[in-house]
This record gives sequence, C-alpha cells and structure tokens, in this order.
Amino acid sequence: MGTHMKTTFDLPDSLMDEAKRVAAEGSTTVKALVETGLRKELRSRAQSKPFRLRNASFRGKGLRPETADLSWDQIRELSYGERG
Repeated sequence: MGTHMKTTFDLPDSLMDEAKRVAAEGSTTVKALVETGLRKELRSRAQSKPFRLRNASFRGKGLRPETADLSWDQIRELSYGERG
C-alpha cells in the first residue's frame, strides 16, 4: 500500500448530505466516493486534448504593402466601410 495524506475539505452541506446518502445506498464510504471521483476527473483531464485552432489563413503573403502600416481601426474601415 502507498502512502496516504490526511486532508480536510470544506464542502457545502447539501453536497456532503448527498454524498453520505449515495455512499450508504452503495455500501461504500464518502472517502471512497471522493477518491473515485477525483481519480476519474484527473484521468479525464489527462486524456483531453488541448484546443487547437484550425489554420484558416489565406494563401498569400499577408497584408498588402499599402496597408502594412495602418492601425486595425483603419484596416477595419477599409474592409467594412459604412457597413462596419
């Protein structure tokens, strides 16, 4: 058996009451429920892949030379005109 650490958590009364009820119905302990839940959550987070933004760039070489030194407000005005 590995080492164990005694830890204290502050939980809402309603959550603790529900945990006690579920533990009693399942013939287990609140400690076992917490340990199982924590293991599941850690495993789930370890398996999830980080969000990757798809490459949506256009073919080309970036901004046109005449717009390279403009601010975003100026570029937006050129792009949208009176619509924006």
